[in-house]
Amino acid sequence: MGIADAVRKVRDRITASAVKAGRDPAEIRLVAVSKTVGPGRIIEAVKAGVTVLGENRVQEAREKIPEIASLFAGGSVEWHLIGHLQRNKARTAVMLFDLIHSVDSVALSAELDKQAGKTGKVQDILVQVKLSGEAAKHGIPENDLTGLLDAVMQMNNLRLRGLMTMPPFSADPEGARPYFRKLREIAEALVQKGFPANELSMGMSNDFEIAIEEGATLVRVGTAIFGERD
Repeated sequence: MGIADAVRKVRDRITASAVKAGRDPAEIRLVAVSKTVGPGRIIEAVKAGVTVLGENRVQEAREKIPEIASLFAGGSVEWHLIGHLQRNKARTAVMLFDLIHSVDSVALSAELDKQAGKTGKVQDILVQVKLSGEAAKHGIPENDLTGLLDAVMQMNNLRLRGLMTMPPFSADPEGARPYFRKLREIAEALVQKGFPANELSMGMSNDFEIAIEEGATLVRVGTAIFGERD
């Protein structure tokens, strides 16, 4: 199956999942995860209607983004950082990305705020919440979340948009549902307290339909569009 057909199929699945959940499909944005994907195939995806691309690594994105941007002028493509971000890459990340999904500490927030201030930019961010006990997973524990959000809200050059999470991998997509539901409940409670936490980045190729049923507004889909990684 070609990339254009794959994009169409994923969009159809997004629409079907939204309708099933009684949601407007327009509320959900597809982030096509282009990690390890070459520019030629990324260009195919953009021509097929993809408007948001997600990268895991700053260094890899740094090589791709200028080439893609030169072909699609006028800001028609957004770039999102969905992978873990180290503080020493904050300056480059601010230069490259429209939205950073993976902010998980006050120290990283402060560095992003500093670097965004230097460039006169207000950087949109999501805070990554760790809801599993997996040591390998990044994110801030739920108990520490409010402290981080309070700090972010005091920063002049960051704009909080919402939350992100990554559940433990499960062969059964239903295994992710409790984690997605929990993130939605956390976000709803935060909105009640006045935090701008309306965006929910959750769900990947194997479980994005469940994520949509539980309130995702951003789904990060790579394999279902570009195929298995090498």
